[in-house]
Amino acid sequence: MSALDQIKETVTSNDVVLFMKGTKTMPQCGFSSRVAGILNFMGVEYLDVNVLADEEIRAGIKEYSDWPTIPQLYVKGEFVGGCDIITEMTLSSELDTLFADNGVTFDKEKADEIRKHNS
Repeated sequence: MSALDQIKETVTSNDVVLFMKGTKTMPQCGFSSRVAGILNFMGVEYLDVNVLADEEIRAGIKEYSDWPTIPQLYVKGEFVGGCDIITEMTLSSELDTLFADNGVTFDKEKADEIRKHNS
């Protein structure tokens, strides 16, 4: 199976996937740490894919999404964005809406707490 086929299989068979440097418990870059931190704090169940463990996946995810940077968040098979976009969506409540519209469980009070501390 090619890297692109693996990526497609991963994003379509999991509700929420974060392609990141490191893991959700041990991020290896600040941007990955920020997005994983948001998801972890909000109690979102997601699959973390460590792109540092597989160079083909690391290169392939950029081709798959046509997005040059990592981390990359996918919800229900759709590319959502990287660190800046996820941060903005969290602060504007758009991420809450995206999760709610797609049946992804998250802690609304924790999401509100993020906004409260960043306003």
